[in-house]
Amino acid sequence: MTRNNAREIAVHMAFSLSFAGRSADEVLEGELNRERFAALGQETSLYAQYPNEKQREYISTLVKGIYEHREELDGYIRSYAVGWALERIPRMARAILRTAMYEVLYMADVPNASAIDAAVELTKKYEPQEVAAFVNGILGSFVRNEVSGDTEAEPAAIPTDSSEEEA
Repeated sequence: MTRNNAREIAVHMAFSLSFAGRSADEVLEGELNRERFAALGQETSLYAQYPNEKQREYISTLVKGIYEHREELDGYIRSYAVGWALERIPRMARAILRTAMYEVLYMADVPNASAIDAAVELTKKYEPQEVAAFVNGILGSFVRNEVSGDTEAEPAAIPTDSSEEEA
């Protein structure tokens, strides 16, 4: 499993946080287990392989961090989604934005360009092209304006799944 796959699983869990008022721990307990992966693996290849310890830690860190910093992350989304109410942004796009922003702000081992590129690719997978462009614009502005001294504010070429290191 690559980091991109682990990130996508974390985005699914972040998406589920926006329903039913479950905590990050409840989502992780219900979703990040072998039984759930076995059931979902029959439907989609993303869940075919259960994550190793390092990957589970990465997924847990993202989901817990997004949950704990949701108000802060949503504030950034509101600030950079000019002319858009947060509620108007599709839930999956919000989950992707929260994930990328959390990676940029709190995960020094994830290059900003990689976080942005992965977010755009995930958005393209789940939303129309114009939403992917919207997400790219928000994240580009966010990194340029909020991350001081960053030399990677502009998205780099989008890596393929196989080119990114294992999580």
